[in-house]
Amino acid sequence: MINIAIDGPSASGKSTIAKRLAKALNYTHIDTGAMYRAVALKCILEHVDLEDEAACLEVAQKSEISLKTDGSIFLDGDDVSRLIRSDEVSQGASKVSKFASIREILVGMQRKIASKKGFVLDGRDITSVVLPDAEVKIYQTADVGVRAQRRYEELLKAGHEVSFDSLYDELVERDYRDMNRESSPLIKVEDALEIDTTHLSIDEVVSLIMEYIESRNLND
Repeated sequence: MINIAIDGPSASGKSTIAKRLAKALNYTHIDTGAMYRAVALKCILEHVDLEDEAACLEVAQKSEISLKTDGSIFLDGDDVSRLIRSDEVSQGASKVSKFASIREILVGMQRKIASKKGFVLDGRDITSVVLPDAEVKIYQTADVGVRAQRRYEELLKAGHEVSFDSLYDELVERDYRDMNRESSPLIKVEDALEIDTTHLSIDEVVSLIMEYIESRNLND
């Protein structure tokens, strides 16, 4: 077994592809972004300033985050799988993830989980920081307009009231924040396969990655 690491900007389809890959390979998917969302959700519920690193760190330290094999995420024993997908929490996750102290805690958890191999992890710094030794590294991206439309449709389907224009602006802002943060910025590492999903279907992206794994004889 191997580990597969997928990085890329928000709404580029990383989690969707990661889940499909995990199912095809009989691996376990770990949505690392969900862990930051969980911390952000708790900060929001406790009215903690998302710009206050010390306060957010205190929340992270006292939080019990559990990822299930079915994709659900539990925070302090409660299923928050749907709550963490709101736009407010998405923006909050981007803010708390810029803090090195919080990243240190969650990265440690992620590395421990993946140490046994057979995992597909997606996030912003998986190939560069969390699993730099992953056998397969993917950098997945897409046009920001397409990403905004995907996120818009996803949130509407989930019952959230959202504005496409505000989502677009927030994605642009989040891209800048993720790529320019001091701690573990979003980058494409040299040995990552870059896939632009703008004009590709989910099946096409999965096929590309599976072919890449096959070409390197890494699917044993």
